[in-house]
Amino acid sequence: MNRQRLPVALLIGSIVVIVISAIAPVVWADWLLENAVVAVALPLFVFGYRRLHFSNASYVSLFVFLILHETGAHYTYSNVPYDQWFADAFGVTLNSLLGLTRNHFDRLVHFSYGLLITPAAVDLFAQRAPPRGIWRWILPVTFMMSHALIYELVEWAAATAFGGDLGQEYLGTQGDPWDAQQDMLLASLGSIVSMVFLGVTRRHPSGAGVSINR
Repeated sequence: MNRQRLPVALLIGSIVVIVISAIAPVVWADWLLENAVVAVALPLFVFGYRRLHFSNASYVSLFVFLILHETGAHYTYSNVPYDQWFADAFGVTLNSLLGLTRNHFDRLVHFSYGLLITPAAVDLFAQRAPPRGIWRWILPVTFMMSHALIYELVEWAAATAFGGDLGQEYLGTQGDPWDAQQDMLLASLGSIVSMVFLGVTRRHPSGAGVSINR
């Protein structure tokens, strides 16, 4: 599949995923809030493709993250029934195996944000503001950390503005007073893991074929 075909296929796949997610979501208003960013980001990727396009690996990573996000939007992040899915497949819940007491799907997605969006951040810097030396490794991570902070601030502002059950569903703290800090930490760790992976594959190009330098 050539360079142009894969992004087009992923765009079509993204639209399909969004449509499926929109079929009878658990909380319509929460689904709309969760997809506000998608409604802005997806057209930017499409209309800005000729001026700024990413590697195919980055587009695949973005698509995987979209699937995770739309799953959370459909069920609300605090109520994604991953434990039931796991129990249906293996006869025991994942939470019981790991000794967990809360729904951790939101934690997975925050970690995945750092892990899966960082390759696109690397591409962005390489094309628009190429860093040198150690900054090639530091700037993408700090860029992702700043995104994690901004998202938590936006989430807090939206939850405060809407209040009530909708605000609680969107915030999804599940009673954890350190929810925002843990979410930011997980996004940061995901980004670091992604950069380590990119560094390893850069030194061993016969591996995943991903390079930090375009």
